[in-house]
Amino acid sequence: MSAASRAMSKFRLAVVQMRVTGTKADNLSSARRLIQEAAGQGSKVVVLPECFNSPYGASFFPEYAEGIPGESSQMLAEAAKENGVYLVGGSIPEEDGGKLYNTCPVFGPNGALLLKHRKIHLFDIDVPGKIRFQESETLSPGSSLSVFETPFCKVGVGICYDIRFAELAQLYSRKGCQLLVYPGAFNMTTGPAHWELLQRGRALDNQVYVATASPARDEAASYVAWGHSMVVNPWGEVISKAGSDEAVVYADIDLEYLGDVRQQIPITVQRRSDLYSVKAEQEG
Repeated sequence: MSAASRAMSKFRLAVVQMRVTGTKADNLSSARRLIQEAAGQGSKVVVLPECFNSPYGASFFPEYAEGIPGESSQMLAEAAKENGVYLVGGSIPEEDGGKLYNTCPVFGPNGALLLKHRKIHLFDIDVPGKIRFQESETLSPGSSLSVFETPFCKVGVGICYDIRFAELAQLYSRKGCQLLVYPGAFNMTTGPAHWELLQRGRALDNQVYVATASPARDEAASYVAWGHSMVVNPWGEVISKAGSDEAVVYADIDLEYLGDVRQQIPITVQRRSDLYSVKAEQEG
């Protein structure tokens, strides 16, 4: 491998765990400051949390919703260009055609919009005595996979509840993604139980890096986020992790290491096509 190829096989990723307030202008200012901080530490890809520009909650989505382009996406485009980074813009409540979506816009280092991922699996849960939340009361689901390319690798995008669906990660892996990013906001019930477990499972199952970005914890909020943004490597190890407060978490992504893991424990070539394919005579 040439020196140039080796250089392109490693890059720094930053996961931003920021405090989110009820004032959109303050949230945008904080995000911009933290993106600049991350870029100053050599990060090439920066990930913001779910609903970084507004409080998380069904009552807030219509109030804070905006189009893309709009105020929040304009700030993200400018920040990506100013800092020369690939910017995964967490998510914002997006209004389009009279519908609301939980949407993650992604921008390139030139400030161009590369894609927008609309959360496919809406967060509809009911844990008696602990939490009930129904995104579908306000939001509409997305219906598309979202992959963008960098000079380093392909990146697949999901939002929060999307991480619970192993098939989505498998599809991204089969499309050649080596890094999966999930802006998310698990709560104080599901966070301790499943947040890390799901990330390690998606990373291990697909031999990819997985990164998650949560809002910082605010005990006074109507919806209290778990925090603990993290990055997991293809061996299933947590290599970077935040606590509950505002922080920027860094991880040096090593695609040579990813290749070594896949060579040492080959799972792609061992997939039994005769077992996993559904034969026509078995249908119905």
